[in-house]
Amino acid sequence: MRLVALLLALAALCAQADSPPDQTAPPLPQQDEAPALPVDAEIDSMPPADEAQLPPPPPFAERADVQAFVDELALQHGFNPLVLTEQFRQINLRPNILAIFDRPSTSRPYYQFRPDFVNPTRIRLGVEFWHSHAELIAAVAEQYGVEPEYLVSILGVETLWGRNTGKFRVMDVLSTAAFDYPRRADFFRSELREFLLLAREEGSDPFEFRGSYAGAMGMPQFMPSSYHRFAQDWDGDGHRDIRDNTGDILASVANYFVAHGWAKGEPVLLPAQVEGEAWQPLAADKFNLHYRISELAAFGVRSAVAVEGDPLAVLAPLESAPGVTEFWLGLGNFYALTRYNRSTLYAMAVHELALAIKAAWLDPSLLPPKPQPVVRKANKRKAKQAVKRKKVRRK
Repeated sequence: MRLVALLLALAALCAQADSPPDQTAPPLPQQDEAPALPVDAEIDSMPPADEAQLPPPPPFAERADVQAFVDELALQHGFNPLVLTEQFRQINLRPNILAIFDRPSTSRPYYQFRPDFVNPTRIRLGVEFWHSHAELIAAVAEQYGVEPEYLVSILGVETLWGRNTGKFRVMDVLSTAAFDYPRRADFFRSELREFLLLAREEGSDPFEFRGSYAGAMGMPQFMPSSYHRFAQDWDGDGHRDIRDNTGDILASVANYFVAHGWAKGEPVLLPAQVEGEAWQPLAADKFNLHYRISELAAFGVRSAVAVEGDPLAVLAPLESAPGVTEFWLGLGNFYALTRYNRSTLYAMAVHELALAIKAAWLDPSLLPPKPQPVVRKANKRKAKQAVKRKKVRRK
């Protein structure tokens, strides 16, 4: 009997296990379960289902693209990959600069652009810089065959003669742009490569270099490729210092001009006359010397003054006043200025500032007066009160 009872009990248990669970029983709560979203919640507000499963991004130096770059430099240029990796571990990424790169550029007419660079302050400072380094400027200009006023002027346009050269670590900004700015990644990786080669050649710590948000360095604001290719060691001390060594700075700018076709004594610009509408495609291709002045006649473009020979020229229209466009023929030296910065506004500003500085250098009566210090109202009241007190004491 006991055996029968035991068999019956086992059969009952098996039947209970095979039956469906009680659907009315409340489910047990799970640990750390997030509260349910309201029924009408926006789907877009929900995080991706697999977000929690995504692994954290690797440290910058260990990213696959960075390590591929390290391997490339080690293979092609003999860098120590361990040293490079350690340097990339010291990078402080600057994602804020990427917004500056993507900010739409707004083209201003020349009459608005010009006052920022051709003004009494820059003319006076340019003459002062010339006086401070007169012998050096003359020596560099003579050796390289570049007019001194253009050496002085372009440094004023670029950095106000070293007053604004940038405070970013070049390694940081170039690394950020090289690996986190896909649109121009190839360009910035090339510049980063040139920069590391430059630092190695100079025997310098790459983290010592400071520059602009784009990686341009020193008083002349050379990108690393230009620094590497065109910077000069004027005094022969074994370093090309375009930050603090005025001789190296001037020689580097002069060398850059000559490398891009500067010809001493040749004009920069000639006034032009245009007819019809055929000239407009020339304005869209204003940075390349394709045509000689005689060939521009087919486009309705002629020089307004007599020209020796038949030089190559580009058409440069500039809005000199609201609704007023002046037309110029940019010759080889103008082209060299646009190699420094591909902007006709920039090249014209360098040219006009150079002429103004030279005029004031030769004739001090043309030197703009020193700006008067700005006196705030509170300071004016104090000055008046001081005058009154002096009068009372005298009485």
